[in-house]
Amino acid sequence: MAPQRNVAVVSVAQTPHRRAAAGLSETEMIEPAIRQALDQVGATIDDIGFVCSGSSDYLAGQAFSFVMTLDAVGAWPPISESHVEMDGAWALYEAWLKIQSGHCDTALVFGYSKASPGDLPRVLTRQLDPYYYGPLWPDSVALAGLQARAMLDAGAITEAEMAQIAERNRNAAKDNPNAQLQGSPSADELLTAPYVADPLRRHDCAPITDGGVAMIIAADDAARKFSSRPAWIRGIDHRVDSHNLGARDLTRAPSIAIAAQHAGVADGKVDVAELHAPFTHQEKIVRTELGLGDDVLVNPSGGTLSANPVMGAGLIRIAEVANRISAGEADRGVAHATSGQLLQQNLVCVLEGE
Repeated sequence: MAPQRNVAVVSVAQTPHRRAAAGLSETEMIEPAIRQALDQVGATIDDIGFVCSGSSDYLAGQAFSFVMTLDAVGAWPPISESHVEMDGAWALYEAWLKIQSGHCDTALVFGYSKASPGDLPRVLTRQLDPYYYGPLWPDSVALAGLQARAMLDAGAITEAEMAQIAERNRNAAKDNPNAQLQGSPSADELLTAPYVADPLRRHDCAPITDGGVAMIIAADDAARKFSSRPAWIRGIDHRVDSHNLGARDLTRAPSIAIAAQHAGVADGKVDVAELHAPFTHQEKIVRTELGLGDDVLVNPSGGTLSANPVMGAGLIRIAEVANRISAGEADRGVAHATSGQLLQQNLVCVLEGE
């Protein structure tokens, strides 16, 4: 087996995240981020060996919508390109494999969505089993309410803890210029709000967001050429829990623990973690399955509770950890991405500085 190549994140750019990017197509929305990611390292598309994107035709409302978004990359020169109908974190995984196989040394990865035009919680029902769950149309918020109730009944979390998670994330977002929601009332005030899907209140749920992220990764000497302090991907793995929600203990997500083990989370001290948790109670699940201690800085960007561009939010978690490592604010970090209902599919990425 060939030795693993060293691959690093060398450039990151995000769009401003907002409730509705009115007047912009998906292509117009993501194009500035792609340009910025290239410009940051003085690269052009000629310098990129592979392009991979993550998005959803269900959100765009038409088949093969990602093909039009390639206009944001440019019509010339011809590119080697792929797409995943998943969060952009899985596009990163595909690009990482492409580099590992020796087919290229550099890759451009991006993930994006415009969730504002449709009814996102109902659109996300299409991720459910199509025979038994899908026809019932249980929306994503109602399902998350069932999971939160299971956690409360098991004594795994309290509503006060959930409010504290929301308060911490959205106050952290004050320092994030791209965040959609910045700042929060106190946890005690949040607990006076009405339920939207008992036991979930509005602050327990990620906002509906239009936005995206672009990233350049590179191997070995190419990474050092582009960045003075690359964020090296030291481990990356993804696993899946059962599609049958009734066959799962919803208070746990064992696929996260398995991915964390294979990615090497426990092999060193973790300074910072960005967790893809669209609901407050899910942060507790992810944190527990990753085995993170109280000394780890979690979601300093504000996390998904402050901006949730579907199909980009997981890749943003990796981007945020990479930014902190490249800035010298952390030596080692963990990023988590999820897709599907109730933490069904999970990816874990460990990044380190030099």
